[in-house]
Amino acid sequence: MEQGQVPLRLRSLAGLFLRLGLTAFGGPAAHIAMMEEEVVRRRRWMDHATFLDLLGLCNLLPGPNSTELAIFIGRTLAGWRGLVLAGLCFIVPAALLTLGFAALYVHFGRLPAAQGFLLGIKPVVLAIVAQAVWNLGRSALRTRRNVLLGLGVLAASFLGIQEALLILGAGLLSLLLARPRPEASALGLALLPLPGLPVLAAPFSLGGLFWVFLKVGATLFGSGYVLIAFLRTDLVHHLHWLTETQLLDAVAVGQVTPGPVFTTATFIGFLLGSWRGALVATTAIFLPAFLLVGAGAFFLPRIRKSPALSAFMQGVNAAAVGLMATALWDLGQATLASPWTLALGLAAAWLLIRQRVNTTWVIFGGGLAGYLLHLGR
Repeated sequence: MEQGQVPLRLRSLAGLFLRLGLTAFGGPAAHIAMMEEEVVRRRRWMDHATFLDLLGLCNLLPGPNSTELAIFIGRTLAGWRGLVLAGLCFIVPAALLTLGFAALYVHFGRLPAAQGFLLGIKPVVLAIVAQAVWNLGRSALRTRRNVLLGLGVLAASFLGIQEALLILGAGLLSLLLARPRPEASALGLALLPLPGLPVLAAPFSLGGLFWVFLKVGATLFGSGYVLIAFLRTDLVHHLHWLTETQLLDAVAVGQVTPGPVFTTATFIGFLLGSWRGALVATTAIFLPAFLLVGAGAFFLPRIRKSPALSAFMQGVNAAAVGLMATALWDLGQATLASPWTLALGLAAAWLLIRQRVNTTWVIFGGGLAGYLLHLGR
């Protein structure tokens, strides 16, 4: 990229990720799908192969995968300034929305109702994820070996095998089958999650809050439901800072607001320490993502030049598609529960795939349709 193009690219990155931070509902799979649509298909800032390399590396890292992907896209397109800008623009809008929910929760003692809006958004999210699985699958599953790896990961994920093990196992199996020099195994082993360090009971402090969420951001693999297990162990059982109900309400807000699910930390931080607690918790849980992606950026040129690392990443990319297909199935089971939601999902797929309507408008249209339906009941 020429030096003169950097400011323009930074402005474009900021605009895109600010919008995604305000409109990317549905969890990591949907966020990744929206980024693929915007970065690869609509703007053509990178090709599918590069996008899959970034996604594969993010799947090897602990922390919030879709946030790490946003940070990695920024780093790839606009250097270190892009890394910081893309990450902050994706995180901050969602954190501010979550902060608003937390303030309402503290004031009223309950969450504002948003059932109708969410009812309409979920089928749209399903269509977005289906589109991404198809697009990324065509790029990642070009060989019979990769197809079998993807299907194997899909089957194993339904058996409840942990995501990190599936990603790493697919990469190592692809490496063994390709039979290049076995240098990639060190990369995979180096990126295994650190064991969680125990937290002992102690009075609330901002320093203790920072440590809890820093540990979560640096060691957690998996979905927002894994986040519940981590926070329940530390904040409810060991520290006794939260009740079970408060934790579930916090996770619910992280699920229903756009942007990263890890903004659950913002909600909990506000409950425990007002706006200072929200700032400390949010900073702590997302800081490892910036550091890990910054370090991971050095691996990408080596991966592209090394047959061993390239074979390893082919398996990782096939596994990533398999895991997204699992998420698509789970979303479909939970979402398509009525003829109305099925019709809305099909309409959203038609608008996205055939008419190429921007995902933001389709999401808001689905939310409005759900809200009007909810009012009519």
